[in-house]
Amino acid sequence: MKSLKELYKIGKGPSSSHTMGPQRAAQIYAKRHADAHLFDVTLYGSLAATGKGHMTDIAIDEVLSPIAPVNIHWEPKIFLPYHPNGMKFCADGHDEWVVYSVGGGALSEGKSDDMFDTPEVYEIGTLTEIQNWCEQHGRSYWEYVELCEGKDIWPYLQKVWQTMQECVERGLNHEGVLPGPLNLPRKAATYYVKATGYKQSLQTRGLVYAYALAASEENASGGTIVTAPTCGACGVVPAVLYHLSHGHQFSDSRILHALATAGLIGNLVKQNASISGADVGCQGEVGVACAMASAAACQLFGGSPAQIEYAAEMGLEHHLGMTCDPVCGLVQIPCIERNAFAATRSLDANLYSAFSDGKHRVSFDRVVQVMKQTGHDLPSLYKETSAGGLAKTFNP
Repeated sequence: MKSLKELYKIGKGPSSSHTMGPQRAAQIYAKRHADAHLFDVTLYGSLAATGKGHMTDIAIDEVLSPIAPVNIHWEPKIFLPYHPNGMKFCADGHDEWVVYSVGGGALSEGKSDDMFDTPEVYEIGTLTEIQNWCEQHGRSYWEYVELCEGKDIWPYLQKVWQTMQECVERGLNHEGVLPGPLNLPRKAATYYVKATGYKQSLQTRGLVYAYALAASEENASGGTIVTAPTCGACGVVPAVLYHLSHGHQFSDSRILHALATAGLIGNLVKQNASISGADVGCQGEVGVACAMASAAACQLFGGSPAQIEYAAEMGLEHHLGMTCDPVCGLVQIPCIERNAFAATRSLDANLYSAFSDGKHRVSFDRVVQVMKQTGHDLPSLYKETSAGGLAKTFNP
C-alpha cells in the first residue's frame, strides 16, 4: 500500500479525477514535447461525458496552449478497457500516450511497468490485520502509520491540516453564485450565521453543515483543497476535524493523529477497491470520506481499535450503492449536500460505535469488497457520466 502522501493531495478543484489528474497528465506530456506545434487530446468515457462541467478541457488547455494550439476530442461513448477515465495525448501527429485518471488525482498507464508506480509503504493490506497488530502491540492506528511512514509524515499532515482549515475559512467568508449554468448560490456563510443562533443541541449540526458546505463550495469554485479522498468528497473530513478542533479544543497533534487514521482508512479502500466515482459511483467518494471521518472522530474521542474499525465500517456501509449522477456534470448537485450529510453521519457513526464494545458481524474489509462489486455492477450511466439518475431528470 502506498504512502498517505498519495492519498492526501493539495490542489485545485473541482474534480480530482476530471481536473487534477488530467492537468497533471498534461504537465508530464508538455515536458516531453516543449517544441510541439500542435496537440491533440482525446478524452474517453466518463472523462468525456462530464469533462466540460468539471473543466477538464480548461485544465489541459492551461498547460498545453502556451506551447502550441490544442484540439480536444470528446468520446463519451468509448470506454477504454483499464478505467472509465481514459485520455490520449498526441503531439504533431505522433508519440501517442494513453493514460488514465484513476481517482484522487492519481494517474496510471494501466500496465505493470507503470511510470506512476511508487514504493509500497505498508506491508499489511487489510484493516482486520492492522487492527490485530494494534491490539497485540497496544498501539493505535496512527502509531502504525508512523511506523510505516516514518516521522516525516507529520510535517506533511500538518500542511494538509493547515490547507483544510484555510479552505473551510475561505468558504465561510465567500458569498455569491457558484460557477456554471445551475446558478447555485453559496450557502456556507448563511448556514454558519444561522447555526450560531441556535442552542447547543442544534448548533453542532448546523456548524458541521456550514464547514462541509464551505470546503465543498470552495472546491466547486476551483479553489485550493485537499483530496480526502477526492475533490468531490473534500468537505467531509475537514468539516468534522474543524468542528472537533474548535468545538472541543483538540490539539493540532491529536488532529494530525486523527488525520493519519483517516488516511489509513481511505488508503485501504483505494488499494482494495476504488475511490473513483467513474469506477464505483459516489460510494467510493463520499462513502469513503464518511468512513475516514468516522474513524478520525472515534479516535479523537478515545475509541479502541475495534470501535474505530466499527465506526469506519458504518460510515462506508450506509453509503453502499450511492450513485454518481452529477447534474450538468458539475460537483454541485447532489455532491455538495452529500458532503454535509456525510459529515454529520460520521459523527453518528462515532457515537454509535462508542456505545458498543466494537464487536459486530460485518467487517470493514468485507464492506470494501461489497462496495467494489456493487460499483462494478452499477451501469455506467450512474458512474459520473451524467446520463442517469438526478442528472437525467433535472433540467436547469
